[in-house]
Amino acid sequence: MASTFAGFGQEYVPVAEFYADKSVFVTGGTGFMGKVLVEKLLRSCPKIKKIYLLMRPKRGQDVTSRLNELLQLPLFETLRKERAHELNKIVPIVGDITEPELGISPADQTMLCQKVSVVFHSAATVKFDEKLKLSVTINMLGTQQLVQLCHRMLGLEALIHVSTAYCNCERERVEETVYAPPALPEHVVTLVQTLPDDLVDRITPDLVGDRPNTYTFTKALAEDMLIKECGNLPVAIVRPSIVLSSLREPVKGWVDNWNGPNGIIAAVGKGVFRTMLGTGSKVADLVPVDTVINLMIVSAWRTSLKRNEGVLVYNCCTGQQNPITWQLFVETSFRYMRKHPFSEVIWYPGGSITSNRPLHEFLAFVQHRVPAVVADLISWLSGRKPMMIKVHNKLEKASACLTYFTTRQWSFADNNVQALCAALSPEDRTTFDFDVRNIDWEAYIEAYVLGIRRFLFKEDPNTLPKSRKVIRRLHIVHILIQVMSVFLVWRFLFSRSATLRAAWSRLVEVLARAARLLAVV
Repeated sequence: MASTFAGFGQEYVPVAEFYADKSVFVTGGTGFMGKVLVEKLLRSCPKIKKIYLLMRPKRGQDVTSRLNELLQLPLFETLRKERAHELNKIVPIVGDITEPELGISPADQTMLCQKVSVVFHSAATVKFDEKLKLSVTINMLGTQQLVQLCHRMLGLEALIHVSTAYCNCERERVEETVYAPPALPEHVVTLVQTLPDDLVDRITPDLVGDRPNTYTFTKALAEDMLIKECGNLPVAIVRPSIVLSSLREPVKGWVDNWNGPNGIIAAVGKGVFRTMLGTGSKVADLVPVDTVINLMIVSAWRTSLKRNEGVLVYNCCTGQQNPITWQLFVETSFRYMRKHPFSEVIWYPGGSITSNRPLHEFLAFVQHRVPAVVADLISWLSGRKPMMIKVHNKLEKASACLTYFTTRQWSFADNNVQALCAALSPEDRTTFDFDVRNIDWEAYIEAYVLGIRRFLFKEDPNTLPKSRKVIRRLHIVHILIQVMSVFLVWRFLFSRSATLRAAWSRLVEVLARAARLLAVV
């Protein structure tokens, strides 16, 4: 293409052409984001040569069996039907992010160093409550081992490191820069490698400090390690905020995990979770997974073209350009969970998000704990295994992990993201869309709810009519119980207050008089 690349002063190379005849190495390729990355590269960069996936044997399966299972997911359906031969470009590499030299054999290391041009590092433990030792091993030492391997890749054109927007969550305003770490990474590594595990667990709160969890702590340290050790490698950092289901590609609403809000929304849809601690007016910085992946793919293209200008950071967030509040997210989710109800709903979906902690705890006791105890008692009496208390304990733990993010708000600068978007050709801007202004939250949340129904609960769309009949009946029961509760409360108050009884009598008399007048008219 003969046009000049905006701001680069050189001939424009389309993103897909950049990947032509190049091989890519992906860590975390079997994770939520990694799968979407692999599928998008194969579908939108058809001339790509190979995609090497770091994989480890798991549950008695070798990496070939795991890869075959992976490729049967709905995510790859379009490729399976239309261009099945593209799937042959995926090559599993036996390894483990927690092992020295990533557990990759010397022969495979040599092969990768000879053939790989682009590396995407998305392997991480995203569990907020992960033990510090494992979080350090995966998020920090895994990054360090990868950088050491990349230094041997003589043809490397881009290394894209996936971080998180919340690695600097102690700041309200987060720029696209790498900040000083909360502790010296080498000291933290030494601590977890030399101290007994139980002692590491005891000192973790002191090490993490004001940060909410080991995840944000170790991701901040990993960024610092990367900057110190990357040398002259062509590196960029992509920091997504809270990653949810796909916006459009390759399947609307695709999601495959219960992490973050997914598990909570799923439980709300089933009617077993009804109150969440949070500030409804705060911005919920949510971002679709395919938006993040498109940015990652394009950032590698840009890094290769501008490799001598240092490490660029991209905050992949929606709060600046297209904000949505927690209140609106929750209310819209309720609406579509009632329109597209899940099967086997226990109660009518509803509830609230409140910043009043005592009220939240009262509602959690009444709406979560008491029904769970009753349900388990009924199960026990009928000879079935009680499980609702266990389920609610897990949900409350997940909810507590989210509270830090639902009660605070950040301003994530995204100047680099906007500049990168502006530099793309119209065609590439469409094919690799990461402009968050294009997100229609109403349509997105509807697809998100349908995605949870289809991909997490594995429910057939043909069950929707039956589910809608059930939800209508539950709605009637829900309203009747509310009316009955109000009536009982008033009856209790009337029995103790002559003033309230007199006021009620006067109100009934006024209403009767008004009714008679209307009848005469």
